[in-house]
Amino acid sequence: MSDSNLKPSPIRVLLLLLILVACMAGAWWLINWSLTGALSTVRVSEGSVASQDVMAPYAVTYQSEVLTEQLREEAAQAVEPIYTLPNFAIARQQLNQLREALSFIEAVRQDPYSTQEQKYADLAGLEGIYISQDLAEQLLSLSDVRWQTVRQEAVVTLEQIMRNPIREEDLEDARQQLPSLVSLSLSEDQVQLVVHLAAAFVAPNSVYDEEATAAARQQARDSVTPVTRSIAAGETIIRRGEIVEPTDIEALQEVGLLTTFSGWQNQAGTLAVVVLSTVLIILFFLAYPGLIRNTKQLLLLLILFMVFLAASRYVSPGHLIIPYLFPMATYSLLVAALIDRRTALFTTIPLAILAAYGMPYALDLTLYYSLGGLMGLLILRRPQRLSAYVSVAGIIAVSGAVILVAYRIIDLATDVTGLATLVGASVFNGIASVVLTVLLEYALAPLLDLTTTLQLVELSRPDHPLLQRLLREAPGTYQHTLQVANLAEQAAERIGANSMLARVGALYHDIGKIKNPQFFIENQGYNQIDTHDDMDPEASARLIIEHVTYGLELAKKYRLPRRIREFIPEHHGTLITRYQYGKALELAGGDESKVDTSKFRYPGPRPQSVETALVMLADGCEAYTRSQNPENDNSLRALIKEMVDRRVELGQLNNTALTLKDLKTIIDSFTATLKGTYHARMDYPEEDDSGEENKNGGEGDSPLKAAGE
Repeated sequence: MSDSNLKPSPIRVLLLLLILVACMAGAWWLINWSLTGALSTVRVSEGSVASQDVMAPYAVTYQSEVLTEQLREEAAQAVEPIYTLPNFAIARQQLNQLREALSFIEAVRQDPYSTQEQKYADLAGLEGIYISQDLAEQLLSLSDVRWQTVRQEAVVTLEQIMRNPIREEDLEDARQQLPSLVSLSLSEDQVQLVVHLAAAFVAPNSVYDEEATAAARQQARDSVTPVTRSIAAGETIIRRGEIVEPTDIEALQEVGLLTTFSGWQNQAGTLAVVVLSTVLIILFFLAYPGLIRNTKQLLLLLILFMVFLAASRYVSPGHLIIPYLFPMATYSLLVAALIDRRTALFTTIPLAILAAYGMPYALDLTLYYSLGGLMGLLILRRPQRLSAYVSVAGIIAVSGAVILVAYRIIDLATDVTGLATLVGASVFNGIASVVLTVLLEYALAPLLDLTTTLQLVELSRPDHPLLQRLLREAPGTYQHTLQVANLAEQAAERIGANSMLARVGALYHDIGKIKNPQFFIENQGYNQIDTHDDMDPEASARLIIEHVTYGLELAKKYRLPRRIREFIPEHHGTLITRYQYGKALELAGGDESKVDTSKFRYPGPRPQSVETALVMLADGCEAYTRSQNPENDNSLRALIKEMVDRRVELGQLNNTALTLKDLKTIIDSFTATLKGTYHARMDYPEEDDSGEENKNGGEGDSPLKAAGE
């Protein structure tokens, strides 16, 4: 039945849409979360502490404004402040003020009418200079000659000091120099008077020239050559635990690791990509709605999709190699193994787009993810063989390496070492994808009641407890199953079916004969053939059919996978046990109305897969050719074709995807395999085309043949 005939209910479709919307909303939030730093360590601020190492994803050379500005600032600060030349007008002004003060002191000394106390008070009130009472006593006690000497020396000393440039910050230093300028002929007391009088009028005569200084510093800044910084691919920009400097912020910006995804524009861009991916997935489900009907597989698909997306968005930001090490192809291979190849093909591309969006080198990363998975799916033609996965690992590695070389070799920022590292990452990716696929497949398959390659390998081992029991208790049936397994496997190889599944299914299709092995001719000794002629046909048919129901019980007891259990009832389909039915019809005098056909019919269902159909055909052909013992190859082929045509006419293959071309190939394969392998077998009774079996669309086992036809 094709997918186009599967029409899921509107409620299920609505539920699917709601689940998809929820998943895509989660994808949108997840992508923005990683891009805005919730999952990334590259959203940092100056002065913060880095939480982990951040490496450059590629080599870059740029002019560092931060480093250049630091050098410019250092050059500007190295320029000394510029002051004006000494202003002699200020010197004259200060000298005039000193002379006025000295004239006032002279007047006080010569005033005959003032008392001594009044003179002290007058001198203390002199502006521009502080004269204490002790100093006033010294000034008033000087003789006229000594006073004139002090007066004259004070003017000379002030004039000398004021000829030098005096800045505000150098004022005290200038006053400290006054004693060295006083004439050595004066006494110590006179020197102190001169210094005190002159020091009061020392003033700055050179001021800070702000404009000249600013111009000089600007010239120094302009003369600085811009600093060029080079960052190698893989170089650590920020180390964990270090304080983030402005140069680190600038470097992150240059290599594109400092996220700026916070505006509505970026949010809208992410939303657009998510909506596009959602539409693609919805269109796939509309075109192939079969998956919608399988809730378990649908949930598995969405969970795997979100898990791989979340994992990639978590580990990739801020790293150079990790995005290319991430085994994204595992998703494609796992979905193909657990669901189907078509679903894997259609969902790999949107996953790759969402996983790479916003990352450095997003285009080549998208192709790296998508083509790796797609090439792996296309090369995995026979997933039933573990050796096939070796080729898959190789094609994933090679395709990824080709993509990286094609896109990076034209990038001047990528050096040979960096390119070689990426190619090595691609090789690791191919191996890791395959190994992880096999492990996850083995772990998830039992939970989903699916069959994996590893399970099939384990079930095909001769030392499996159930096969060992079949060998001990029904050795003839065991040999029969080996022959059927060989027939089914070879035919499956030729038509492109799952040959390992067909072989393993054939090994277990007749395990129910363990219960009553002596009722089947292959388990009876030489000259001990029991045709069940002495048994009631219905009882005999019940014993024969019982090997199907008991086989299912054993399969459940030994925990065989569902796909293997399907071989037990489907290899007989809804055929009837011809031998017992013929005996019952003979006892009823040929009156079909007296025979209850349902008691001679296998419960079914008819084969639902190519593999179970192959086992049905192999089982019937192996039994029929042994019973007829053809004389030559042409007779052998004719017998096989007759058996296959009978199954087709009875509608036993209607629920499978086998074509007429496949059936011809199967006949050729059976013919080639059965040459020279005939065994003695009881002949089938001749069929009557008008008999009950044609009316009821079925036929079945002779009571003496293994497994039934």
